[in-house]
Amino acid sequence: MTTAPAIELRAFTALAAVRSDLIDVYAEVRAPLLHLPNYAVTAFGERLDRHATEPGFVAVLAYADGRPVGYAYGNTIEHGDRYWQRTTPAPASEYTERPAVALKEIGVRAAWRGTGTARRIHDALLAEREEPYVTLMVNAAAGNGKVHRLYESWGYEDIGHSQPSPASPFLTVMIRAS
Repeated sequence: MTTAPAIELRAFTALAAVRSDLIDVYAEVRAPLLHLPNYAVTAFGERLDRHATEPGFVAVLAYADGRPVGYAYGNTIEHGDRYWQRTTPAPASEYTERPAVALKEIGVRAAWRGTGTARRIHDALLAEREEPYVTLMVNAAAGNGKVHRLYESWGYEDIGHSQPSPASPFLTVMIRAS
């Protein structure tokens, strides 16, 4: 890992101030996939708008020289949330009986990958959370498995699979103590 140049991490609980920054970074990070319906910028914008209205929403963005270079966002999910309902097999009750943080998206511009920026954003997002667990979904094929292995190195474990929408690929559901 190379050392990251100086970045400023900023947390937001309201979407309006950072929506365009999130979409700009997303479009660059997901550029090779934007032709697929689930990854289209409009589909991301719709998901982002919906997630921002859910309880516990927070976005953390990393800025370098005033330019956004990475982001993560998530929200709180409760017992019975559609997130858990779509997970197969059904997660153990220890994960679902109390609120958890669902890390919905994380992305870092290519020039900032391998610098620790993604981990810093991730950790900043979780720093003030009180939920005992954090969960995420990952396309196990992303980066030929590299992304999945990265999350494993951060302490996440596989607990199931999900297909959040008909246009979405099947995703691996992972969890760890927050």
